[in-house]
Amino acid sequence: MARIKNIELPNEKHICIGLTEIYGIGRSLALTICEDAKVESTKKVKDLTDEEITKLRKEVDKYVVEGDLRRDVQMSIKNKMEINCYEGIRHKKGLPVRGQRTSRNAKTRKGRGKVVANKKKVGK
Repeated sequence: MARIKNIELPNEKHICIGLTEIYGIGRSLALTICEDAKVESTKKVKDLTDEEITKLRKEVDKYVVEGDLRRDVQMSIKNKMEINCYEGIRHKKGLPVRGQRTSRNAKTRKGRGKVVANKKKVGK
């Protein structure tokens, strides 16, 4: 089993798909990494030689992935919250950040409906 950036890649998948298990690597970047490392992208992870794995590791090291990328993303979110920009305020309130409607959607971000006290109708 190949291990890159402390992530074990799944044996039964092609290398271009297996690389996407690493946070920050998508399909297009995985294909670019395979090209630069001169590794066939349709090869299965279990069929890789040690030499090919070291080539892939060197190529992946050129990009910001996994822990460093997660830290960068969290720091940028914290920075936005500190300077009270629009996105930071939305993050603080737990609302959608990228302009989505909230009147009828956004249940994932907003959570379950909150009960409002004393909202009974007055009847005769």
